[in-house]
Parts: sequence; structure tokens; C-alpha cells
Amino acid sequence: MYMKLNASAQLRRPLSGNGSQSAKGNRGGLGSSNESAGVHSAGKRMSDEIGSGGRWKPNVNPWLIAATVALAAFMEVLDTSIANVALPHIAGDLGASTDQGTWVLTSYLVSNAIILPVGAWASSVIGRKNFFLLCITIFTAASFLCGIAPTLPILLISRVLQGVGGGGLQPMAQAIMADSFEEKKRGQAFALYGLVAVLAPSLGPTIGGWITDNYSWRWIFYINLPVGILAFFLVGRLVQDPPWIKADRANLRKLDYIGLGLLTVAMGGMQIMLDKGEENDWFASNFIRIFCLLFVAGMTGLIWWQWRAKNPIMNLRLFKYKNFAICCFLMILVGGVLNAATVLEPQFLQQLMGYTATRAGEALAGGGVALLVVMPLAGIATGKFPARNMAAFGFICFAGAFYYTSTHFTLTMTFGFASWLRILQMFAIPFAFIAITTAAYVGLPKEASNQVSGIINFVRNVGGSIFIAITGAIVTNRSLFHQARLQESMQPGNPAYVNQVNALTSYFGGSGKGPEPGHMARAAIYQQLNQQAAAQAYQDIYRLLCWMAMGMVVCAFILSKNKPGQGASAGEAMH
Repeated sequence: MYMKLNASAQLRRPLSGNGSQSAKGNRGGLGSSNESAGVHSAGKRMSDEIGSGGRWKPNVNPWLIAATVALAAFMEVLDTSIANVALPHIAGDLGASTDQGTWVLTSYLVSNAIILPVGAWASSVIGRKNFFLLCITIFTAASFLCGIAPTLPILLISRVLQGVGGGGLQPMAQAIMADSFEEKKRGQAFALYGLVAVLAPSLGPTIGGWITDNYSWRWIFYINLPVGILAFFLVGRLVQDPPWIKADRANLRKLDYIGLGLLTVAMGGMQIMLDKGEENDWFASNFIRIFCLLFVAGMTGLIWWQWRAKNPIMNLRLFKYKNFAICCFLMILVGGVLNAATVLEPQFLQQLMGYTATRAGEALAGGGVALLVVMPLAGIATGKFPARNMAAFGFICFAGAFYYTSTHFTLTMTFGFASWLRILQMFAIPFAFIAITTAAYVGLPKEASNQVSGIINFVRNVGGSIFIAITGAIVTNRSLFHQARLQESMQPGNPAYVNQVNALTSYFGGSGKGPEPGHMARAAIYQQLNQQAAAQAYQDIYRLLCWMAMGMVVCAFILSKNKPGQGASAGEAMH
């Protein structure tokens, strides 16, 4: 036990900064009365607060804490997608164009991405519980402002504030869960968090479409009010900060303003470039090129500065730990694959098969049921099998599900079969998501939990934004490719084409639907050609995701082989 605690203490020094407290802060926070014996007294007080068992435990059942913070996080994650289907209604009601209405999504995502890594610093200033309560307050108040917004500019400002409040909820919820549970049960806690992170974006379009169709788009924001008030009350009563997280107002002056500025430039440039790229023909537009340059310059400067800064806003020194670095890379891919798959299927159902937004959302509901069943089982399994084995199993399931989808994703599939495909895709997520989230903490001191959760959630969101944009662009390009290939058969010398034109011409001519049945026949065939080309493009995307999942299997085995429920030593995590 002594050797284990001593190794952990040695690790804390290079990780100090926003995620851990200064010696002065710790002495004051721990209530030492003798300055000359600060370190010894602080260590004694820490031992007293942790208890004889060698580990701090919250005063209430950790599952109550997990459910409470999950409620707040679910509310926030839901808002990343709930407004998607309501954009035409919002734009029309506020007298804006559809293109202008998309800023409702972009403004939220930009501010959300910027705040995600700031939670560790904010927690060191006012405490993690107080920061969590502040985020709930800002998010709930901003939701009310979104609901009453009379104009688009006021709505966009309110969405920025909502993103600021929401940006701290995800990482702090995960960090609170990580500290509230002992290591052997941490996977079960992350199973609950996984439900939040995975299920909420899937339900967003369905809930948003139903509310918009039956009530008003403003109610997609008003529904946050009772949830936010309840979450604020429960967090205030149940959640507490562990002894190693102490509020120190002196850290207010230690904010990495340069890092925050570079992060703002990088994330603003990236998110606007990705969200508006397809709309502006990507790099053919000066608008997109400018934001691409801002992203590259901001990210380059951010990485350079974070390695040099004394109190970095994002502790990139954590990437010295092999496990953490690999987990971040895998989480980018998991976040990307998850978000891409969540967007692709309802998009296919709506655009090519004529489903309404509500009906397309219902087709995804089976995946949510699968998550509810598999997530707890995967959480239990994480305490019995090494994280890398669990992750590899999840990626293998991913690969199989995407390959099967690529061969059966057609214009003739039924509603039930579409639901079945979604269940297959969702089955793999718990194993990969929980295993990677758990492995990210292996070998790191507990004082780094705020930074770990902030960075893990940050890279997951970034991966989701990148993959949604890339897969959308690939669908467009591959549709054009398949369209050109199929048009090669639409020649007068092709008997099949001629017979189809004649049959449709006879149909349109005999139905009295227009004076030029020949033109109508060729237009109908061209429409079918476009649909077939688009369907083949979606199949190409799923094949690409399949190959990516196979590559992730290899990466999973690079992770250190931890003992289930016990973690791994720092040396193993480093090397």
C-alpha cells in the first residue's frame, strides 16, 4: 500500500496545474494550523478524510450521485441534437433563411467545445460541485432565454450562453462518477454515463420533431427548465467534493488566457468550417479557407503553448501516459463513428425513403432499447475483463455490424429491418465506450480526474463533428460518382433503358398526367437513378466505417493490460 501511494504522490508533481492544487492551496484547503509543518499536516488530514480503508467515499450512495449528475448531463447532451429538425420552423418563425437558421446549431457547438476543457481550472477556483451547480444554472437560464427569443440574433446569443453552461456538465459529471465509485465498480458507473452520451443524441431528433410538430419549437428549450431545477436541487443535496479538490480563489488569476484564446480560435474555426463547408462548397469558398487557416493556426499555437505554460488550460502532459494518449485517439474514432452512424440512418430514411422526422426517429428507438439492456452488462463485464479486451470486442462487433449494414442498406428495406440494423450498430457501443473511458484513468493520479474527463469529452465531441462533416461530404461525392456510372447505361442503344422509357411513356400517356409523357418517363428514370446512386454512396460509407473499426481493434491491443477493477501501475501506463 505504501509503495502504491508513494508512486501516486510522485505522479502528482508533473501533473500539477489546473487539475490539481498548489501546495499552498492544499495547505489552506486542508485547514493546516502550522505553516512550517504544512506538508505533513496536510498529508495527515488527507488520510483522516480518506479513512482507514485507504480511499475516500462519499456520504451518500454513489448510485444516487451518479443518477443525479447523469440527469444534468442527459439534459445537456440532448440539446446538441434536439434542435436539428426544428431549424426550418425556427427560421420561418423568426423571419430568417434556412442557412441563417443553421447558426442555431453552430453557435451552441462552438461555445460548448471551448468550455469543455476549462472545467478543471474552474473547479480549482470555486470547487467542482459549485462549478457544476453554476453550469446547471447558466444552462437552465439560457434555455429559458432561447424559448422566449423574439429574434434570431437574441436566440443565437442565448444559444452561446447555453453552450457555455452545457460545456461543463459532461466532463464534470464523468469526473464526479469516477471519484464516487471505487475502481472495480467504475465501469458500471461509466455504463450509466455511456447511456447519457450515446442515447441522448439519438433521441434528440425524435423528441425535437414530436414537440415541434405537436406544440412549438420553443418547447424544445422550455422542457429543460423543470429538469434543470430538479438537477440543481439534487446536486446541492447529494454531491460533495473529495478532499483532494479544494477551492482556491487564488487560482482565479492563474487562468491560461493565452491558451483559452487559442482554443477559442481553433474550435471556432474548426466548427464553422465543418458546419458550413458543405453549404459553401468547401475549399472553393474563401469563407471556408479563412476558417480553415484559423483552425490550423489556432490548434498549432495551442499545442505549442500548452506544453510550455505553467498552468495550462488543457494539461497536454497527460499525453505522456501511453494509455491516456491511445484512449484519446480511440475516443475520437468512437465519437466519430457513433455520431456519423446516428446521422446517416435517419438522413437516409428521410431523404430517400420519405420518412418523416418523427418516423425516422422511431426507427432508431430499437437501438436505444438495446443500449438500456447491454450498457449495464458491459459495465459489469468491465470489472471482470481487461479494458483492452473489452474495447477490441466492441470494435469487432462494430466492424461486423457496419459490414452487414453496407450489404443490406437498400431502398427496399422495411421499417422493422431499419430498426434491426440500428440495434446491431448500438450493441457494440457499450463495450467500446465504457472500456475506453475506464482505461483512460488507468495509471493516473486521482487529482487528474477533472483534466482527464475534460479532455476525453473534448476529443469525443471533436471526433463527432469531424466525422459528421466528412461522411456528409463523402455521401455527396460518392453519389455523384455512382450517378455518373449509372448514366452510362442510360443510352438509346441500351434495350433495358429503351424498354423502361417506353413502359413509363405508355403509363404517363394513358393516365392523362401531362402533355409530354416521354419527358415525364425520362424524369422518373432519372429520379430513380439518383436514389440508387445515393443508396450506393451510403453503402460505401458503411464499408469505410467497417475498415476503420478493424483498424481500431489493432489499436486496442496497444493499451496496457490492466487487472480488472484494480487499474494498472503508473509505470505501465507510461510505457
